[in-house]
Amino acid sequence: MSTAKPGSWLQKSLVVLKNCCLNSCLGINLFLNMSRKDPCQKQACEIQKCLQENNYLESKCEAVLQEMRKCCARYPKGRSICCSGFEREEREREKVKLTAEGISPPPPQ
Repeated sequence: MSTAKPGSWLQKSLVVLKNCCLNSCLGINLFLNMSRKDPCQKQACEIQKCLQENNYLESKCEAVLQEMRKCCARYPKGRSICCSGFEREEREREKVKLTAEGISPPPPQ
């Protein structure tokens, strides 16, 4: 069983996810400083809810995490602030994959 360990990508993303949910509950979008709602805000809230209900055991929330990944994949990078942690996770996975294949990953942007 994995938990949201300090320093993990999920732990780093929890603040963003929590802010996305809070703004949704308040009916405001100050966090994004945009007039439109974040397209993956619902999934971010589901992750927060699942983690809280399961004592932050990441393995218990794999289904909602996967839904968030799917949502983030549907939108261009930067469109959803709620996806920022998932976009970093994706870049890290790609870097590990390329390194394992003996290919130098591209420099950070």
